Amino acid sequence: MNKLKLVSFFALVIFVVVACKTETTTTTTPQSNSGGEKKVDTKNLKLAFVTNNASDFWTIAQKGVEKADKELDNVTVEFKLPGSGAVDEQKRIIDDLLSKGVNGIAISPIDPDNQTQFINETAKKALVITQDSDAPNSDRTVYIGTDNVAAGKQAGELLKEALPNGGKIMVFVGKTDARNAKERLQGIKEAIQGTKIEIIDVRTDDADPARAKQNAADTLVKYADISALVGLWSYNGPAILSAVKEADKIGKVKIVTFDEETDVLNGVKDGSIVGTVVQQPFEFGYQSVIAMNKILSGDKSVIPANKQVIVPTLVIKKDGVEAFQTKLKELRGK
Repeated sequence: MNKLKLVSFFALVIFVVVACKTETTTTTTPQSNSGGEKKVDTKNLKLAFVTNNASDFWTIAQKGVEKADKELDNVTVEFKLPGSGAVDEQKRIIDDLLSKGVNGIAISPIDPDNQTQFINETAKKALVITQDSDAPNSDRTVYIGTDNVAAGKQAGELLKEALPNGGKIMVFVGKTDARNAKERLQGIKEAIQGTKIEIIDVRTDDADPARAKQNAADTLVKYADISALVGLWSYNGPAILSAVKEADKIGKVKIVTFDEETDVLNGVKDGSIVGTVVQQPFEFGYQSVIAMNKILSGDKSVIPANKQVIVPTLVIKKDGVEAFQTKLKELRGK
């Protein structure tokens, strides 16, 4: 009888140990707000970071993704760039990732309003967070990125410095229906309200740098009294700068941009560009991977009540370019 009790005791101990070990390697994770649940192997998480185009801007975000990937032994991350910046291409990339059994995806939606249903369907199959551009009406779990209205206001302040007496300006962007574009434009309008600065129009280019340059060149020809050109997306800055140089209007037409393309920073340094509002894409990449790992492992402390993690933007003017370029080299590992 004593032997039987001893055998039963050891059997119970073995069962408890195995059960505990199983519990530490898997977790049952709700998929965003969809209400569904999916068991995830937290020791072998497959994650992905999907951009909205192939701009050089994303090379810095990729460094952040790679840093987090190296720090987390239980994580592997795929970094994906839709070359055309088209919604259909982004969808194909995400569908392919889902077919591979990815556990979490950080997406920069190209057209948030029209992608809401797709994001909701994706959130039933994997954890979804948004980065860079939000889709707040979707079932994404959290947004990590810029307060684009605030960033737009910073650009508006640069315009007010450059045009104290007012003037006509043209705004350029890839797509006006992208949330970050809408919000940056909103911020600019709020900042220049009550001034004599007038926005003539907003010209789009479907994320095509050649078309972006042509839009700027056409504006310079059509509007002889144009005072400033504003680029809302990263590649718009170099395109505008090139067009203004070729028209021999550097200094005559002011330029305000976003992001930190090499040509933009050089333009700020030599005075061709008034200033640029820069995001911190390295943090988009790094924080997205860290957050997905924590959420999938059952730690939801990284999700604020408003489901937004704001990464502050910076204004870079001539006196701050060199220090910022040094920081960029460090982030890029150069």
